[in-house]
Amino acid sequence: MESQINCQILPSLLSSFVDTFVDFSVSGGLFLPPEPSINPDPITIQNSKNPKDSSGLPPLQTVFAQPARLIAIGDLHGDLLKTKQALRLSGLIDLNDRWSGGSSTVVQVGDILDRGGDEIKLLYFFEKLKREAAQVGGRVITMNGNHEIMNVDGDFRFVTPHGLKEFENWATWQLVGSFMKTMCGGLDENILFDDPFDGMPKEFRGIKPELLNGVRARMAALRPNGLIAKRFLSKNQTVVVVGDSVFVHGGLLPKHVFYGLERVNEEVRDWILGLRLKVANQLVRGRNSIVWLRSFSKELAKDCDCSTLEHALETIPGVKRMIMGHTIQERGINGVCSNRAIRIDVGMSRGCNNGLPEVLEINDKSEVKILTSNPLYWKGYDASLNANKKDGFGSLLPEQGAEQVEVSA
Repeated sequence: MESQINCQILPSLLSSFVDTFVDFSVSGGLFLPPEPSINPDPITIQNSKNPKDSSGLPPLQTVFAQPARLIAIGDLHGDLLKTKQALRLSGLIDLNDRWSGGSSTVVQVGDILDRGGDEIKLLYFFEKLKREAAQVGGRVITMNGNHEIMNVDGDFRFVTPHGLKEFENWATWQLVGSFMKTMCGGLDENILFDDPFDGMPKEFRGIKPELLNGVRARMAALRPNGLIAKRFLSKNQTVVVVGDSVFVHGGLLPKHVFYGLERVNEEVRDWILGLRLKVANQLVRGRNSIVWLRSFSKELAKDCDCSTLEHALETIPGVKRMIMGHTIQERGINGVCSNRAIRIDVGMSRGCNNGLPEVLEINDKSEVKILTSNPLYWKGYDASLNANKKDGFGSLLPEQGAEQVEVSA
């Protein structure tokens, strides 16, 4: 009788403890702050026709007011160390990895997944920063890249063995958490962990036996309505407007803008949540989709489709530049098409080019600055710019008067 009474009192405490314990175990030792209440800024309320979209969920915010300080970070690909270096050189986290950016807004343009072994840790880390930033008036925006879409689709071509092992470890802790919760008899089924492998086949053709558990765990976590997809990826935007900049992973064509930016975010989000059976290929699959496009990312400006870029930007009120990742810029962050296209993927992940951390900064006057941690790198870059000026390869320096700032990482 006493045990029954205790179990009537303890479920919520037990569930909270187990959830925290599992999160701590799979995130690399993070304690997530409480989730902040959602208070959309006035520009969101003004642009929102309905408090909920067609799925019955609150709409993902697509348009944000210009903050006093805006930081853009490119592709991270499973590299937690390089991510922290990029965040520190922009003053967004302190030496204890806590948010120190005040009211700054940071946009990470996607491709957290693949090529590295810290993918889940990165998802948790950005969730922690989102909550810490919100407590002091800051904002952290994460976006879908082509690699997020590929993983939800079950395309694991760029997964590393370490990446599979991390998801296998995650699945193990999910099962441990479920077992811990069932130790108290009579516990409400609504607070038990979902079985991550529910509905998953036990074998996959062509998968080596030593990789099978990792593949099953990854697919279970990232499939539509999978536990990781639902918890983290469904919060990502696919297109974001902040002040006079539009952010996207690959690029936007006029047809994407006409489709509707809010509609894009809604449909991709609902597909990730398993509320839609599919999402249009023109949005997320194929070389002309939003997360795969490279029309504005070629090395030489003369090879970029500046006319199409101008057309796309003209159809988004108040926007004068497009900021994108996806295509590695070996010479660092740069701009083309009169700096209306800014490319910020510097391949910083050790699973890619192991590039030097760089971030883009925009202030409330729309002035653009590149923050980098290596002065020798910029000396070589500027010399290369002068040598190739006739080819139209542009940094922000000659076209927009931007400034490169050397920062100690």
